[in-house]
Amino acid sequence: MSLTSTPATTSAAPPTVSTIELGDVRIDRVMEYSDTTPMTTDVFFPGSTPEEWRRHTELLAPHHWEPASDLTRAATQTWVLRSEGKVILVDTGAGNGKYRPLQPIWSYLNTDYLANLAAVGVRPEDVDIVVNTHLHDDHVGWNTRLEGRDWVPTFPNATYLMPRPDVEYWKPENLPNTVFGRGNQNVYEDSVDPVFEAGLVTVWEDSYTIDGNLRLAAAPGHTPGASIIHLESAGDRAVFAGDLLHGAIQVHEPHINSCFEEDEDGARASRARMFAHAADHNALVLPAHLPGHGAFELRRRGAGFELTAWAPFSTT
Repeated sequence: MSLTSTPATTSAAPPTVSTIELGDVRIDRVMEYSDTTPMTTDVFFPGSTPEEWRRHTELLAPHHWEPASDLTRAATQTWVLRSEGKVILVDTGAGNGKYRPLQPIWSYLNTDYLANLAAVGVRPEDVDIVVNTHLHDDHVGWNTRLEGRDWVPTFPNATYLMPRPDVEYWKPENLPNTVFGRGNQNVYEDSVDPVFEAGLVTVWEDSYTIDGNLRLAAAPGHTPGASIIHLESAGDRAVFAGDLLHGAIQVHEPHINSCFEEDEDGARASRARMFAHAADHNALVLPAHLPGHGAFELRRRGAGFELTAWAPFSTT
């Protein structure tokens, strides 16, 4: 698939669709949250410089950065895939009603996420597979919902795919003594353990074939078990990048990490491998947290990369 209708050098061209098809796979974008974050550029991306942000203003404003306030913008969203007769969710956002003591932006949310899923024709019981690209709080939240006083699986007929390194790393008894580690402290209790107890989890390591179109691959750095999904179908390619990048600035400045990386060097290395694959195979990149059009194509430029086209997903 070649995206030419929305050039990367402008933000004026309107989005055209909220669903695209790559080969035999249909992709719907289901939004949970999209807004300004409470983090300025130096907080969210501590290795970045003001000059780097100014250099890419045309790319970043207004969907990814507000120059006047220096606040960043982000989204939490689920990519809904229909492939070989199955409904597959890629990441499940932050969830409703969950206490996040060190992540107040995700505490006690009350969003229309399930209604947004219904709007693309998906009921919780329709979901066959849930992919958690990693086990941070904003990727597993809708794994469960509150029923009375209990957290129960939101998608009762689904197989939940979780990467083994994260399953071990984020167990409460192993919780890393980092700011984000401590901030992830309630995740197992309300969003991971209940689906294990229901017998719905398949734990994988290194790689995992979902079906003839989709394959999971390890991409450690952001977390030990961080992963991506490769799509290849009828000549079209894509990569669902999870948190290999948190902001559009990282396309043109891939050395920049967010403040949430567990392994700084590992995150850069996984990002570089993913970008090289996407550029060399004309693969659409679909990260977890980009607002605006949300997905893009890129190409090599010298020793780096540049964004060449946005996908035509709705910016709503």
